[in-house]
Amino acid sequence: MRRTFVIYIRQSFASKEPPLVPLDDIRCPPPTTNSSGFVEVDEVTIRRPVTPHNYRSDGILEVSASASHPIHDLIAEAENKWHVKENIASKNIREAFYEYQRRYGRLPPKGFDRWWNYVQEHNVKLPDDYDQIWLDLEPFWGMDPIELQQFQKEQEGHAESFTIGKIEGGPISVVNRSLTKPELLRSSEAFLSLLNPIEEHLPAFRAVVSPHDNPYGFIDYDVKQALLKAAKAKYHLKVKDLPPRSSRGWMTACDEHQDTHTTTTRGDFFGKTFIHDHYKAMNPCMHPKYLDIHGQFLSYDGHPPGPDRPMVPKFAFCSTPLHYDIRIPNTVSWTEDIHPQEHNPEWDDRADERLSWRGRNTGIWHTSQNKWRDTQRPRTVTFTNQMDGEVDVLFPSPNRDDPVGESVKMARSKLNPALFDVAFVGSPLQCPEEYCHEIENMFDWRRYQDTRGAGKFKYVLDVDGNGWSSRFQRLMISNALVFKTTIYPEWFMDRIQPWVHYVPVQVDLSDLYDTFLFFRGDLLGRGSHPDQARKIAQNSRKWAKEFWRKEDMTAYTFRLFLEYARVMSPERDSMNFRI
Repeated sequence: MRRTFVIYIRQSFASKEPPLVPLDDIRCPPPTTNSSGFVEVDEVTIRRPVTPHNYRSDGILEVSASASHPIHDLIAEAENKWHVKENIASKNIREAFYEYQRRYGRLPPKGFDRWWNYVQEHNVKLPDDYDQIWLDLEPFWGMDPIELQQFQKEQEGHAESFTIGKIEGGPISVVNRSLTKPELLRSSEAFLSLLNPIEEHLPAFRAVVSPHDNPYGFIDYDVKQALLKAAKAKYHLKVKDLPPRSSRGWMTACDEHQDTHTTTTRGDFFGKTFIHDHYKAMNPCMHPKYLDIHGQFLSYDGHPPGPDRPMVPKFAFCSTPLHYDIRIPNTVSWTEDIHPQEHNPEWDDRADERLSWRGRNTGIWHTSQNKWRDTQRPRTVTFTNQMDGEVDVLFPSPNRDDPVGESVKMARSKLNPALFDVAFVGSPLQCPEEYCHEIENMFDWRRYQDTRGAGKFKYVLDVDGNGWSSRFQRLMISNALVFKTTIYPEWFMDRIQPWVHYVPVQVDLSDLYDTFLFFRGDLLGRGSHPDQARKIAQNSRKWAKEFWRKEDMTAYTFRLFLEYARVMSPERDSMNFRI
């Protein structure tokens, strides 16, 4: 009788080296002898028990060397989540009505039926998934609507803002505007274009909108929690009833008792991480290091603004978990498709396998005294072009079930030229003239990349600028595989699935090499996963064509302003929809 013995060896978490295993710790099945009294053994396989990857509560996965490459699992889990989300979406208004109540604990707003009709007529998918609207507006349910209207009115006319409004039965228009730059004027017109098709269905309202790239409403955590508590209990607070203002810098927006994580380096865990929840991975409350590596925070030069004690309702094109600006879509950089089509070849027809990025040096005002070098864009350009030193990388295995193993040291001078084509374009901006000349000598400045040039790359990177990246939609509608790093959850976050439609990358870029190498393979292409790369790239374009149309943005703003008009009204409790 021929038998195979599988011996499992216990490994101590205190050491990365396999310990000596006493004979008593080896468990073998009792042998069965043949007629000659011998046991014939084909092979003896020694396997260590697999330690699973650690899914942390801050959205980060810690890699276990003994488990298979985590990106396999991250993709499979994300595909399952997306499949479930699509399958359980409400099919009729009755289902949507009850799903709304289940999620938010109140009746839908008046006009919900007209919104539903628009969604059905324009084939807007996932009609239940508008949680971002709830997250943005829920604190205002805890405020006195009379005071809310007062605060909103006081905001009108502030420098570089515009106010849109509608009287009952009238059209939507810009009722107050203090914009001077032509590009800012265009943003107000573009936003109105989303509302014009449905203006007859909206109730009266007035709303102040910032046309800038950045959010401005800074949260006081204690104030927000008091308002959320009031909203849940269905009462409202006046400003005099709010908690006193805190003063903990940027962390004023965070729970001071919240744990922050450090990466484990013991046992099978050796410091490598990936994103498993991109929304949480964007949150500076969970990742305070972002305060030192992103222009959104470094722009204040160590003196963050004080929090707004009353949360004043205002709209912006982006926000962070530390801000309370109400998110709205932006159509300024939106495009229906890439033209001409021959400049957008299929993923397999793109010859260049490097990760590409081109952009301006936006994100902060550059001076010799501030920390602009640590902000996202200069840091990305430096990170991907640096020639000195070594970096620890995970080289992927072509076999799904192989242990990921531990990292290998590689010279940046070998990796970076082969993996990345990342550069600033044009000439320096957002700097004093004399300092711009200095910055120009610090980097290699390239020409602008046209659609033909961009179409050569299989892989593209998206990085925040002054605020959120307006190019993300254009990248998604291409046939490239998009890698995205950001701190700004956008209006569509409930309606997109990382690892299905794009590849999330940590803000500090600590996973960029390992994530990219999984898809591309090593320097010779070994261990690559082109099928997964192609699939996500195709999913990306399909998603952009089906979920990021103008009709989808109008559906979002339609529902948003039904909700906003209700929460701002003293008659809010009667502005409900019932079946």
